[in-house]
Amino acid sequence: MSLSVRPQRRVLVTKINRSQSFAGVNSSADRPFRNLSPFTPTVSRKTGSRVSRMFSMSHKSPPPKVPQPNRLDEVYEALKKGLTAYLEVHQLELEKLSTQIRESKRNSRLGFLYDLDKQVKSIERFLRRLEFHASKIDELYEAYCIQRRLRDGAHNMVKAYSTGSPGSREARESLAEASKGYKEYTENMCLLENDLESQLGEFHIRMKGLAGFARLCAGDQYEIFMKYGRQRWKLRGRIEVNSKQVWDSEEMVFLPLITEFLSIKVTELKSLANHVVVGNVSCETKDLFAALPQVVAVDINDLGTLKLSLEVTWNPFDKDDQPSAASTVNKAPTVNKRFSTYNQSPPDTPSLREQAFYNMLRRQEELENGTAWSISSESS
Repeated sequence: MSLSVRPQRRVLVTKINRSQSFAGVNSSADRPFRNLSPFTPTVSRKTGSRVSRMFSMSHKSPPPKVPQPNRLDEVYEALKKGLTAYLEVHQLELEKLSTQIRESKRNSRLGFLYDLDKQVKSIERFLRRLEFHASKIDELYEAYCIQRRLRDGAHNMVKAYSTGSPGSREARESLAEASKGYKEYTENMCLLENDLESQLGEFHIRMKGLAGFARLCAGDQYEIFMKYGRQRWKLRGRIEVNSKQVWDSEEMVFLPLITEFLSIKVTELKSLANHVVVGNVSCETKDLFAALPQVVAVDINDLGTLKLSLEVTWNPFDKDDQPSAASTVNKAPTVNKRFSTYNQSPPDTPSLREQAFYNMLRRQEELENGTAWSISSESS
């Protein structure tokens, strides 16, 4: 995928080159993306696999003082595309599971059919939740557009009364009323913008590693610092002799923002007091609203000789609004595997000894229930 890079030292906006193998081969937008197999660095970590959440206490920022309607329009369009793609992917998965249920009703275990039915119901609940989430976002955006039109009208009235003769008392009262309305509509837009921002979900970012042309040598140490609004993520890594990379952190969860951009700073650690800043870029995040995980290659320096590989997965629900059953798209290979296994093996039938044991337990329960009933009837 491609993201827009916003360099801090240049005014022109460039694009992040999506490379097929980190070797600098630019791919067009219509070419299907392939995994970075030839030059993908091997990443290992020191600590256990745990997703960091640095925003748990202080991420929720107050509403902005100045609304950004143009930026919100762009984010809304990208968000709607992502939700539509999410719905299409889960609709296809639902049709696939329904087809498996129809084909496996004759020669399959009841337990397997029950498991498939549970997954179908889980996807149906998830689809209803997605549709409700999309309708809630549409309502917020429509209310935002109404407040924007009212604000524009109040602004035109303030401008008209300001340019006219403010000598009369009626003109001054009208100007004060228009200014009051303009301020009120601006506050409403800021509140709606903050509410819409809280419905953007989560970005799960996974560190894939660094790659470059003869830039990475054994023993080099790098520090990567990512800043996204009030959210921070700092990690350090070392290049091993066998071309592996060891990082102290691997995963991070960012809450999407409307007006902020993802800032990435890469520093090479040479000694205690000698650190060299390799690159400092700012990336667009509206292109990350996608149904499937995306591998993003970010050009750290101007020449593109050092790239940062990140795997970004978007979840439309944040940690405070998680659905009861998560997405089951990734469970399809497991279902296929179990389906083939159940077709090859005959169903389990209890042996004669097991049947006799079950019959004995059933009779014992009946006798106990009958005895208790007789005792209770005599006492009554």
